[in-house]
Amino acid sequence: MRQIVLDTETTGLEWRKGNRVVEIGCVELVERRPTGRTWQRYIHPEREFEPGAQEVTGLTLDFLADKPKFAAIADEFLEFIAGAELVIHNAAFDVGFLDNEFSLLPVSPGRIRDHASVLDSLEMARHRFPGQRNSLDALCRRLGVDNAHRQLHGALLDAQLLAEVYLALTAGQTELGLAGPVVSESAVSRVDRPRADALAPRPRVTVPATELEAHRARVDAIRSRAGQALWDEAVDEAAVTA
Repeated sequence: MRQIVLDTETTGLEWRKGNRVVEIGCVELVERRPTGRTWQRYIHPEREFEPGAQEVTGLTLDFLADKPKFAAIADEFLEFIAGAELVIHNAAFDVGFLDNEFSLLPVSPGRIRDHASVLDSLEMARHRFPGQRNSLDALCRRLGVDNAHRQLHGALLDAQLLAEVYLALTAGQTELGLAGPVVSESAVSRVDRPRADALAPRPRVTVPATELEAHRARVDAIRSRAGQALWDEAVDEAAVTA
């Protein structure tokens, strides 16, 4: 799977009030691994910054004066994201701005979702950590991602941090090497039931204390990274049927 972790910077918080995109930053992942490919452009917004927005990004109209307008980079941007899954934190914000930029072009290419699918990492974080702060900075602290060098908002820097946050947020048993072969439902339905003589008591196995401790440590590591371990469900089922 090809994913593009994406972030934008803008002249203000509302595209409906005429605010525009001033920077786009993208980081490419393939099969959950960074490829080293990035795409970043500063964009002349053709308008002033709203109060406060300039301080957040550190960008100025003087700096952006010789940068291309969105129309000049639109085709290149679409080529980079085409067919990918976009990972965006608070996707409604960035997608709204980008869709608005497309609508202002002489010939609109449609909407972002006409060219790529969208995954909102903020919604994932809210599901994983309900009731907690789930800003990018908060997730960096919670998931152990170093963001000490983030003094200002920058689209490429934030996309790079989000890529690390997303990989940590979605790390689970598959990444730890515990995934078994995928078995289709049709294959499961063809499995014969065990014979009665195959259900005879099995010899009792005694596990050394050192191996039990190693197993507990492994399960704790999985639980801390994935939120839950497969063995938790097994213990719950055993308690119900006991």
